[in-house]
Amino acid sequence: MKLINLDTGKTLAKKVHIANTFYKRLKGLMFTKNLPSDCGLYIQPCHGIHTFFMNYNIDVLHLDSDNQIVAMEENLATGQIGNVHPHTVAVVELPAGKIRTTQTKVGHQIQFE
Repeated sequence: MKLINLDTGKTLAKKVHIANTFYKRLKGLMFTKNLPSDCGLYIQPCHGIHTFFMNYNIDVLHLDSDNQIVAMEENLATGQIGNVHPHTVAVVELPAGKIRTTQTKVGHQIQFE
């Protein structure tokens, strides 16, 4: 599945994995060696994340039920607890720096294809 920022027209990830079961959400990206630059992880339902047992920093998009970005975290370091946003129903984890390089902002709409 591909992830597009509809406001900029830029591709955020060419290959998005889905974590929509208890086990997949629990594991997330823990213990993985890296997150390729064209990949992401969509976690749903989800209100917030942590980076315990991860080996690299990530960018995080917090999405509402319409896939609008309601909050973002850039370069979230390993071993941290991310922010919890009241309107977040899902998150997308992306390689660190992806938010900046794609000029993604709070309020932008994203689409999965």
